[in-house]
Amino acid sequence: MEFTLSDGGRVPAVGLGTWPMDDSEAEIVVAEAIGRGYRLVDTAFAYGNEAGVGAGVRASGVPREDIFVTTKFNAHSHSVEGVEQAWAEAARKSGLDYFDLMLIHWPNPWQGTYVDAWKGLVALQATGKVKHIGVSSFLQEHLDPIIEATGVVPVLNQMQVNPRYQQVDARAYNDSLGIHTQAWSPLGQGTGLLEIPVVGEVAEKNGITRGQLILAWAIQQGMSVVPKSSDPVRQVQNLQAAAIRLSDEDMAALTAIDVPEPDIKHPNSFGH
Repeated sequence: MEFTLSDGGRVPAVGLGTWPMDDSEAEIVVAEAIGRGYRLVDTAFAYGNEAGVGAGVRASGVPREDIFVTTKFNAHSHSVEGVEQAWAEAARKSGLDYFDLMLIHWPNPWQGTYVDAWKGLVALQATGKVKHIGVSSFLQEHLDPIIEATGVVPVLNQMQVNPRYQQVDARAYNDSLGIHTQAWSPLGQGTGLLEIPVVGEVAEKNGITRGQLILAWAIQQGMSVVPKSSDPVRQVQNLQAAAIRLSDEDMAALTAIDVPEPDIKHPNSFGH
């Protein structure tokens, strides 16, 4: 299953998150995951595993054009020249000559240079070194300035979304602009989401795992997801979530979990 982006590109519904794998683990896990059917792999400068991800992509034996590789750059690269340098460094480490998607990893609004970072991404896309460009953890207050400055709307906004932290307003604004929302930490990393009783009850009722239930909930609302797993069984289970259809009643039961002000860490503290 894939979702269509506003520029006509297509992104798989389920991808492989790779934080906090190191290079050696990423090389093995990525190659094996691709062998199991994954076609989206998510990495970042901050993860320190772009080399391993690139090696895994090559070792998989699957043609490069069939694999959607995402990377992200940090605040120190928030300038037009900095983005070009970030791409060159990511390409050098990974051994890949293009990325399917490159994201501003976090707006770092206190630094005040994310508009320049977006200008750099727009310029980079024009060279063909990245196919698609987007952002991560951007809210309306960050999206409006970059669009006003360039006239270019991100195709994707990777946000922390799960039933405990749904970011309904932010997702609605993405939708209004035609921006695809991709969920990071879709299984509620460290928040106890999977231990909530209703999650177990609904999962058991449907004969699926708790993780599959949560991923299906997100996918059914039009979001792609990038859960991290190095476990072969869970990797397959996560992929299978794209084919699961939940009833309106079950969707509502999960949506009711939302906590307006949960104990959610700053996005960067997750290593996202």
